[in-house]
Amino acid sequence: MDLCNIQEIKGLLARHGFRFSKSMGQNFLIESRVPRDIADASGAGPGVGVVEVGPGIGPLTVELARRAERVAAVELDRSLLPILAETLAPYPNVEVVPGDVMKLDLAALCREKLPGLTPMVCANLPYNITTPVITAFLEAGCFSSITVMIQREVARRICAQPGGADYGAFSVFCQYHAQPEFLFEVPPECFLPAPKVTSAVVRLVPRTAPPQTLVDEDAFFRVVRAAFAQRRKTLLNSLTAAYGDRERVRAALAACSLQENVRGERLGIPEFASLAASLAETK
Repeated sequence: MDLCNIQEIKGLLARHGFRFSKSMGQNFLIESRVPRDIADASGAGPGVGVVEVGPGIGPLTVELARRAERVAAVELDRSLLPILAETLAPYPNVEVVPGDVMKLDLAALCREKLPGLTPMVCANLPYNITTPVITAFLEAGCFSSITVMIQREVARRICAQPGGADYGAFSVFCQYHAQPEFLFEVPPECFLPAPKVTSAVVRLVPRTAPPQTLVDEDAFFRVVRAAFAQRRKTLLNSLTAAYGDRERVRAALAACSLQENVRGERLGIPEFASLAASLAETK
């Protein structure tokens, strides 16, 4: 069965009485080159175990199964389980895991379903859970790489550099934990139903060590969140709102040779680290 052939897809879904769920952000691929390209980009191969989220009817799952040692595909929509049982029947190295990825212990999932293998993530993520799921993948600390198709705007934010309109707190978070790379775009017409936005594939390779030595990681991210809480405010005003002590913030900025009118979007990870350390010292 061609899981990207629109007529075969419609026949499959009709046979199982499946209806798309807007709340789950379901958009199925109908362009066969896309799952092939994503699976290739993931680097899946012998000795690798893949965690996939939201397999849908399984076009990416099949491509991963052809490359990787094992695939654990987490699916929340139970109405898709009988469809996946049919479409993935030829692939004994795939296990569909019913459940909500946000409620799973990802490290435990890898130990249980992918024992002895190098775990990685490869998925076409529902738009409505993109940020929390990527956060969970990075914080799990067990994946060699994370290759995901997401909304293009989010992919741009993940990869954005200081000074750009797309750069924000999530950019800093992702780049602190991983080295992200924007790979390619996927237009709406590659999906059924077609979303209203363009998608993009991004790969994040988790760092073996942080890019910057920090006095306190929690303090660092507190500064980052405060800096972007109100983007149009200067750092002096943003951090004063968060810390409640204008003179303390002014002293910390001066210690880092930062102008009082600079905005958070201008700072990279080293500057945020210095600022967090200075605020800690002037406590």
